[in-house]
Amino acid sequence: MITVAVQDRTGKEVGSLTVDEATFGGCVRYALLKQALVMYHANKHIGTAATKSRGMVEGSTRKLYKQKGTGNARAGNARTCVRKGGGVCFAKDPRSTRKDMPKQQRKLAMNSAILAKLQSGNVIIIDDLKMNQPKTKDFTAVLNNLKIDRSCLVTISDFDSNIYLSTRNVPKIDVLKVDQLNAGDICNKQKMLFTRQAFESLLNVEN
Repeated sequence: MITVAVQDRTGKEVGSLTVDEATFGGCVRYALLKQALVMYHANKHIGTAATKSRGMVEGSTRKLYKQKGTGNARAGNARTCVRKGGGVCFAKDPRSTRKDMPKQQRKLAMNSAILAKLQSGNVIIIDDLKMNQPKTKDFTAVLNNLKIDRSCLVTISDFDSNIYLSTRNVPKIDVLKVDQLNAGDICNKQKMLFTRQAFESLLNVEN
């Protein structure tokens, strides 16, 4: 069992939640987690790099001069890769590097990522994070009270435009709804900040 303190906006402990490790798979599946991270990184790659091969470069295919008798090195047409303005050897083509994983494996990888954060003490639960208006200064004050001074993934239960607008100028802070969590975003941040409602809904979904 893992006990996580619940804090208010000032950093004062107002309760606690007990989490059974079996809820998140019982152990961290490192091989599956690595597979998921490779997939998420590969899927972020755009793969639009492209260069022109000698067949794509505009110009004549005529041999520049005869093969022998000129005293020059033998040469073909002007579109060869060794000449200025010619094509590129082994030209790049647009390609997709996308990978895929079964839905169940992605869920297990996400559970392993959350469990790893819980075991290392990098999960923080706040009782309430609602904001009356978008205010970056107020949000950074909450982060300072909770002693979050590194990258953090803020997880909320429902969409809240005030929270999104308050965090968009804070470096290394991302906001996701609890149903959008994935292993890639979790592992990309040092800490996780859950609202109590979001964490409880996550436990209910897992159960």
